[in-house]
Amino acid sequence: MHAVYVSPVTAAARQDSGSRRHTRVEPVVWTCAMAVLVGATVWGGSPTSYLGLDIAVGAVSVALVPLLARWPVPVAVLLSVLCAVSPAATPPATMAALIVARWQRLGVAVSVAGTGIAAHLIRGAWRPVSGLPYGWWVVLVLVAYAALVGWGTLIRANQALISSLRERAERAEADQARRVAEARAAERARIAREMHDVLAHRLSLLATYSGALAYRPDAPPEQLSRAADVVRSGVHQALDELREVIGVLRDDSETAPDLTAGGSPLPGLADLPELVEESRAAGTRVSVTGGAWPADGEPAGLPDAAGRTVYRVVQEGLTNARKHAPGEPVQVMVDGGPGAGLDVSVVNRLSSVPRAVVSVPGAGTGLIGLTERLELAGGALEWRCSDGEFRLHAWLPWPEAADGTEPGATVTG
Repeated sequence: MHAVYVSPVTAAARQDSGSRRHTRVEPVVWTCAMAVLVGATVWGGSPTSYLGLDIAVGAVSVALVPLLARWPVPVAVLLSVLCAVSPAATPPATMAALIVARWQRLGVAVSVAGTGIAAHLIRGAWRPVSGLPYGWWVVLVLVAYAALVGWGTLIRANQALISSLRERAERAEADQARRVAEARAAERARIAREMHDVLAHRLSLLATYSGALAYRPDAPPEQLSRAADVVRSGVHQALDELREVIGVLRDDSETAPDLTAGGSPLPGLADLPELVEESRAAGTRVSVTGGAWPADGEPAGLPDAAGRTVYRVVQEGLTNARKHAPGEPVQVMVDGGPGAGLDVSVVNRLSSVPRAVVSVPGAGTGLIGLTERLELAGGALEWRCSDGEFRLHAWLPWPEAADGTEPGATVTG
């Protein structure tokens, strides 16, 4: 079985088309039905003395029926008035009262019904029904018009309920489409953020080495071979990291661990020393300090998400320093503890010379994506240029440790 999607616009168009068809068909059906009923009324119950009057009133009543679709209230009132003259107008008048009750407000329907009741009572007084007392005639007229108004009101309420349910369904469909679009946009932003965080650092390292190869083609063959080998291994690492990111993004489970199909975890706080060593190998002078620097592994009690976020902050800071201030020293500080939060700073001197060797363009969205990542983690990110330095600072919450674990000692390198 295949599901067929029908947009609200298409559904509305179909409904309008159906309404126009009903508008064209219903007056014809009404007219034919009323002609039969009026003919039966005149044939079966009209005295000879009133036969000509009943035929004339019946013909006029049937002629007025098609006009009910366009002017229901005036035509219904006119048919009710004709009921005071001849019973031949009763079938069209009662149908008109039902139509008014179906499409108009209750007050209008009651007014039209009152006109019909008055007209029937007048006719019953001067043309009484044979064998039926006038009192019963009054009761019969009142009950009949009350039933017509009630029936028409019930149909109108049912139609309003169906229309309301249809509008709710269309709104729900539109909201679902909006939520799908928002989810797709959020997923695209997430993919872009992860791609930037993972690949920007690795590609900036490759740009550094490849720029050195282009700038110093006369370097000794051993140095050229070593640089080319670093570029080759860096490309393989970038591809591996890309596979890791794609593997994590394919996992829709909110509680699933951040592992790829190959079982390699995403980098965290304990991987900061390796990250710093990569930057040092690329020629960046990096010094580290702080009581929470992972000298002997990751501190106990630190959430994995916080450790990954710290890694991304330091990675972004080192990448920006390498792109915009090559050759300048960088200082990385990771400090804090359980309950106090985690402070991360990356500070580098602003470059005072043109970048002749490396020129890595940036889209300017790395810090924006990093800010969003920190906000989602309950932290905050700020950056500024002052006193010839660029300072990137982040704060992350670190819950109280249940066993009273203290942060590690300060390490300087």
